Parts: sequence; structure tokens; C-alpha cells
Amino acid sequence: MSNDASESERTMLVILADTHGTGTPELTETVESALAKADMVAHAGDFTDERVLNAFEQRAERLVAVVGNSDEKAVRDRLPEMQVFEYAGYRMLLVHGHTHTETSLTLLARQENADIVIVGHTHRPTIQEFGEQLLVNPGSHADPRGNRAAFGVIHSTGDGLAVELRTVDGQTFETRHDN
Repeated sequence: MSNDASESERTMLVILADTHGTGTPELTETVESALAKADMVAHAGDFTDERVLNAFEQRAERLVAVVGNSDEKAVRDRLPEMQVFEYAGYRMLLVHGHTHTETSLTLLARQENADIVIVGHTHRPTIQEFGEQLLVNPGSHADPRGNRAAFGVIHSTGDGLAVELRTVDGQTFETRHDN
């Protein structure tokens, strides 16, 4: 690994969703390592129980998270339905996605002046153009439901962002650059 890659790995945003854990976050060694290296973790909901949320809070240097449709009351009481945050000069909108149509999500992204929209719910990892924004769904690292088990990584490239989807053993299978 070159020095540039090492630096980007230390200043990355790890994106997760749809853990659906009961007691543990169900992390592979690769995902656990990514969490340890990340300066921020965004989780798009469905931790399921409070112990899983607590486990992510203990592992993440900084956790930004929202509630999902499968989260128990203790998790719903602690997390909002939507968060807007800045990362590497970009404005991110984080929602689970279960209460949004494509149109309402586009309008919300515009209203919040988001550059990147991060959603979960479908368990289907994808990066796509979404109106004027980029939409990222990291899929599920622990409960893929017929999809590829995955997580997302965003890091600064110096002239923009690189958004990657990775398998839970660390193989990048989709990349998008936003300059």
C-alpha cells in the first residue's frame, strides 16, 4: 500500500446499514478493522437492539446514526430519523429510507443542500446518480438478504471524494469519484 492509500484509509468515512443484530454487531475482521481506522462512521439504521448501537458507539471514533424501521424502542428513543453532517467539505444526508419515495428523498436532499445521500433499508449495495446528488446504499454487512454482504467507504482524494462499496472481506466492487 502506498503512503497515499494509507493516509486515505486513516481519514475515511465508513458507511453501514441494516445490521439487524441481536446483542452483537456481527462484524467480520475486515469491517472491524475499517471501523478502527475510520475517523467517522455513518450508520443508516436498523441496528435492531440497543446493545448493537452501544457496540458501534464503542468502536467508532465518531458515530453519526439514524433509526431504522426495525429498531427497538430503546434505539428509537436515542436516534433521529434524519441527520445532516459534513465530511471532507461535503454535506451528507443520512436516512434509513423506509419512509421516503424517490421523489420525497430527492426533495429532502435538495432542501438540506446535500451533496451525498446515504440510505439503507433495501440491503442492496449501490452507488447511483440521484438528481444532483450521489446516492449511496452500503447494503448490509451482516444480513444481506440475497444481496452481496457489503459496506461503504468514502475518502478524500485531494480533488474530491472517492465512494467505494466493499465486500465484507475487503474487496472493492464499485467505485464512484465525485470531483
